[in-house]
Amino acid sequence: MYDLLLRHPFMSDAGREACQATALVRAMCDVELALAAEQQALGLLPAGSAEAMAEQLDAADFDIAALARDTAKGGNAAIPFVKQARAALSDDLKGAFHRGATSQDIVDSALMLLLKPRLERCSQLLGQSLADGAALMQRHRDTPMVGRTLMQQALPITFGAKLAQWLWGLHQARRRLDETIDSGLYLQFGGAVGVHSGHGEHGVALMAGMARRLGLSEPWLPWHTDRQPIHALGCALDGVAVAAEKIALDVALMTQTEVGELAEPAEAGVGESSSMPHKRNPVGCARIRAAARQIHGVLSVLANAGAQPLERGLGEWHAEWAPLVDGVLLLEGALETLGHLLAGLEVNQQAMARNLAVTGGAIMAEPAAQVLQTVMVSDDAKRVAREASETARRDGIAYADALLAHERVAGSDIDAAALRNAVRPELYIGSSRALVERVGERLKG
Repeated sequence: MYDLLLRHPFMSDAGREACQATALVRAMCDVELALAAEQQALGLLPAGSAEAMAEQLDAADFDIAALARDTAKGGNAAIPFVKQARAALSDDLKGAFHRGATSQDIVDSALMLLLKPRLERCSQLLGQSLADGAALMQRHRDTPMVGRTLMQQALPITFGAKLAQWLWGLHQARRRLDETIDSGLYLQFGGAVGVHSGHGEHGVALMAGMARRLGLSEPWLPWHTDRQPIHALGCALDGVAVAAEKIALDVALMTQTEVGELAEPAEAGVGESSSMPHKRNPVGCARIRAAARQIHGVLSVLANAGAQPLERGLGEWHAEWAPLVDGVLLLEGALETLGHLLAGLEVNQQAMARNLAVTGGAIMAEPAAQVLQTVMVSDDAKRVAREASETARRDGIAYADALLAHERVAGSDIDAAALRNAVRPELYIGSSRALVERVGERLKG
């Protein structure tokens, strides 16, 4: 199967195993049994009906291949599932099974049950990445490196400050994901047209009771064609994907041979090239980015399927199922890789120092101009700072020496020591340390 080589490498193995077809069948059974239990509790079914259903369905042998074939005929998996489930029940229970429910109630609720443990694991993986990243951030709170804008060297920062940005993005994304897990995974129960037809005054009570039994959030209304819950879940997945992809992109750029500031964790056989033995490719970053790009596509599908007609979608609802599950499994896989990356990231401080000095100090033209303004007007100071940076680059000398040798500076009243200190990159890191502390404190909470 092409999935094994082209799709599964970006997904979580544990997630895929937990989301097999049999798991969806089990989730649909759980939804049906929660409905029966609530109906029994309200006196709508004879005592013992729900327990008998549970016992008989537990012993049922569902034909997954037949379910797959018949899903295409009925339009969703619940229709053939209900037929097989009823066939497994005793005659006195057949009429009580699936009473007042519709196929969308079963599929939507079952998907929430299926995905909830996977989403919880995503949050756990995020928590571990945040902890590992925070430890790395503290170790490198004072490690100077060059900041880059528009892919070019700009001004100094610390690697700790870069990590703070990464971790704050992850933290924000995790918070949105946790909010969705805690209060945005809703039970679906509305019956044929979303008004609990046939249940009258019991409809809302059944909906609330089923949600409690299944550990899902209780909706204000059935959401058959109100797909805000699915859109919110898709946005939460995509937010985490964006935060993880940002880290992977930065790491990949910093692992380039000419930059060499970072390297993925060394592991035998990982990152090999099929034709160039010397290469150590950042394949972890590639996996994260590939998964993230697919998750962005998932959000696009969910958003485009969001406006659904009347009381039941015609193809839009059906289009959500596979992308939604794929998106969660892709995110779980990406976060597994991210955790491995942050736990073993190799940091080359020497390369960071080398790259800070690669322009001869010219990146320090801004603070140099500020000191020069003590002895000349602003425009002249900027011109001298710029001309000295060109001299330093051309002649391969230190930027401070080029500044002090400039005809407008030599023999002036400039404070040479102050000028030399001003162009030391490690001293021009702005609020880098404060930002590290700020993020560190928030992550502790």
